[in-house]
Amino acid sequence: MVFDPMKKALVHDWFVVYGGAERCVESFTNIWDDFDIYALVDFLNKEDRDIILKGKSSKTSFIQHLPFAKTKYRNYLPLFPIAIEQFDLRDYDIVLSSSHAVAKGVLTHPYQLHISYVYTPMRYAWDLYFDYLKEANLEKGIKGFLARYFLHKIRMWDSLTANRVDRYIAVSHHVAKRIKKIYNKDATVIYPPVDVDKFSLREKKEDFYLSASRMVPYKKMDLIVEAFSKIGKKLVVVGDGPDFNKVKAKASKNIELLGYQKESALIDLMQRAKAFVFAAEEDFGIAPVEAQACGTPVICYGFGGAKETVLNKKTGIYFLNQNVDSIIEAINTFEKLQDTFDPKTIRENALRFSRDRFEKEIKTFVEEAYDDFKSTKN
Repeated sequence: MVFDPMKKALVHDWFVVYGGAERCVESFTNIWDDFDIYALVDFLNKEDRDIILKGKSSKTSFIQHLPFAKTKYRNYLPLFPIAIEQFDLRDYDIVLSSSHAVAKGVLTHPYQLHISYVYTPMRYAWDLYFDYLKEANLEKGIKGFLARYFLHKIRMWDSLTANRVDRYIAVSHHVAKRIKKIYNKDATVIYPPVDVDKFSLREKKEDFYLSASRMVPYKKMDLIVEAFSKIGKKLVVVGDGPDFNKVKAKASKNIELLGYQKESALIDLMQRAKAFVFAAEEDFGIAPVEAQACGTPVICYGFGGAKETVLNKKTGIYFLNQNVDSIIEAINTFEKLQDTFDPKTIRENALRFSRDRFEKEIKTFVEEAYDDFKSTKN
């Protein structure tokens, strides 16, 4: 197998923080250090840039230079399609797009291989469309009309650009189904990397539950807190965000809200907790895997990415509805079965999602796809 394209481009939606998508980019640049990198905006600090991009800077779009772009870049959403199409990628043999918004829509020609690693089709334009309008208070009025109009246009553009990708890779089977539904394209599933080696096994657990997440509506942290307020069991909550005060208002004395915590403190809590509670519908969901890497069982919503990473009644317990009663029922089930969970088995399950595994699978996929592409091109 020979992988020898003269030039490779990596296109990411935007570089602002070191998040889940950026962990994947970190692996892409671990595998291949000769990417030219493109993004709508790039505001990484030096520490994150050194990790994710190996010190390189991205070639950015005109949005980088618009007013308040550093903090309000999302406000320029209607301009994202035209901005991503301005990147001139004609000279590259292979283009790898890293996409949860518009990166997959870059322009390529028939003699280039375009592989897209898709975290999700653009959620606020598709499956979270009505949630987005409600949360942004855009259900009525002239602003609401304009938001609906622009999102309609983006949906049309997003659908039309589906054929610009030669090979799709999805972060989970949950996302692969959405890619099939929205784009009518098949996708290979390669789960994203989790740094499981940072999370060591601890077999002896303490008598408290843990939940950790950014406080935003779709994470459903308020439901978790309300459930524990009703049953009176000890819960420690890590994270902050726009919904922090809403969540805090529902917390009883048995619930400790710690706000943002450093990674070392979060790892310590994950190791000691009797179970990790997770209520979001995620495309993949890194936190449940990290908890399992500590040997800690996970009580989670049995839908989306968590259903693919947590094994019901073996490494965790599912609840079937995102409501308080369903969460309470799952906690009660866990209490009855907690002695049956083996921390070593739970950690072993988490090791399936290691960074080393991800990099090997991505490298093999891209090399084989490029070999196939060359054979049909010649």
